[in-house]
Amino acid sequence: MISGTNAIGTKSSKQGNTTFKTFNPKENKDTEWTFYEASSSEIDEAVELATDAFKTYKDFSGIKKAAFLEAIANEIEALGDELINTYCEESGLPAGRARGERGRTMGQLRAFANLLREGSWIEAVIEKAQPNREPMPKSDIRKMLFPLGPVVVFGASNFPLAFSTAGGDTASALAAGCPVIVKSHPMHAGTGELVSSAITKAAEKTNMPNGVFSNLNSSDIEVGQQLVKHPKVKAVGFTGSIKGGTALYKLANERDEPIPVFAEMGSINPVVVLPSALEIDADAWATKYASSITLGAGQFCTNPGLVMAVKGDKLDGFINTLSEELLKLEPTCMLHPNIYAKYNEGKKELSTQSGVTITADYTKDTNANTAKPVILKVSGADFLANTKLHTEVFGPFSVVVECENMSELETILNRLEGQLTGTILGSEQDLENNSGVVDALKSRVGRILFNGVPTGVEVNSSMVHGGPFPATTDPRFTSVGTSAIKRWVRPVSFQDWPNKLLPKALQNENPLNITRLVEGEYSKN
Repeated sequence: MISGTNAIGTKSSKQGNTTFKTFNPKENKDTEWTFYEASSSEIDEAVELATDAFKTYKDFSGIKKAAFLEAIANEIEALGDELINTYCEESGLPAGRARGERGRTMGQLRAFANLLREGSWIEAVIEKAQPNREPMPKSDIRKMLFPLGPVVVFGASNFPLAFSTAGGDTASALAAGCPVIVKSHPMHAGTGELVSSAITKAAEKTNMPNGVFSNLNSSDIEVGQQLVKHPKVKAVGFTGSIKGGTALYKLANERDEPIPVFAEMGSINPVVVLPSALEIDADAWATKYASSITLGAGQFCTNPGLVMAVKGDKLDGFINTLSEELLKLEPTCMLHPNIYAKYNEGKKELSTQSGVTITADYTKDTNANTAKPVILKVSGADFLANTKLHTEVFGPFSVVVECENMSELETILNRLEGQLTGTILGSEQDLENNSGVVDALKSRVGRILFNGVPTGVEVNSSMVHGGPFPATTDPRFTSVGTSAIKRWVRPVSFQDWPNKLLPKALQNENPLNITRLVEGEYSKN
């Protein structure tokens, strides 16, 4: 596998002079595959192709785009064990995880296909003319959503399939009518190339325009920077670190024509343990959270990195059980030596902060790049005094905060940065008795859970995988679920337009047979 750029209708090219390899973290060595860094000319070619493709792709029917997305899912499935084996070799993750993520990736594509066939997502709104209205006539005004243009998607390190080449960003952008240029993640470029080949085949089989999808390889940041700054790129999707996401956001806003960057970034996903949970289910919850904290070596953006409760004997018991159960679990390999090194740096830095106590620290020998889990404990006062303790440590790591009372816990929630998720453990009566805590948590997160664990994100129409900064760069949107399509569109109004020249979604006859808001009422008429 020696590759560089994939664009529909073109072969993989090797114009760049620099090569790189992916890494097998379990075997602690390079893989056999070599990849070429995309050159500036390849970047320009991909963007120009996408720009040309947009001229026709934006007007494709929902049915035609749906067929494309379903074909992508079918071609990914047809890759079979080669995809699973490559995924495992480049990530260190087990085959079961690879198959599950492949299923999720195909499921996302098919979910967007169903959304396109139903059609009402474009939010067609019709206000008919009233030429005799007094004191002044009313124009005929109709509105719907239209795609933005070529979108750049950055592959995520921790999800080689579901948040990468054909992941949620790509699926939702293609569904919206936007051609996609993927900046493949260098940690799993081989996996990305295989998925790119599946998208290429699907595009050819469904007669998509040349340039509707391209894949660019790079081990450095320069290719990504050039893409974001390219004047013909109209939006960006990113999943990764706060540092990376904010850097891209800044670049995009420094352009002559600023563009939106939808970045899903850091989160410590606070968990509030209310009194009844400590009274009744403390051991059960501690055991469940030990598994959640270490799931996938803690390499999930929804990993529960912060647990809060009012101090006392019951909380002490919870912490003891959490620590004991955590140390019973076999540590697992991380995605890459760089991620492993950053994890060790992060846990060392937070473990040595003033007032911090280590309650669980795995000390047995492990294989290369295997993360040793850690649980820390700190008082509410020390947590409030030291914002460094708010830092996400990407891995099997969590901090338990012992609060003096519910008032202090609520204060901590109000001072937290934006998060993807927040969880409350307890009874319904606890919720009623602590409405201030509920409101504080709700104001900081995109998804609020009751009596569950935040790891695991369902892909459906009601999911919100987003949140206030720095969880994301725009809390109004989600990167998971069918509502993710709304990131790649903008509203356009047509005033006093001839009916036959209107988009089909806005014509009087409703030829698409979709639900529309007509004169304030939802209707298919």
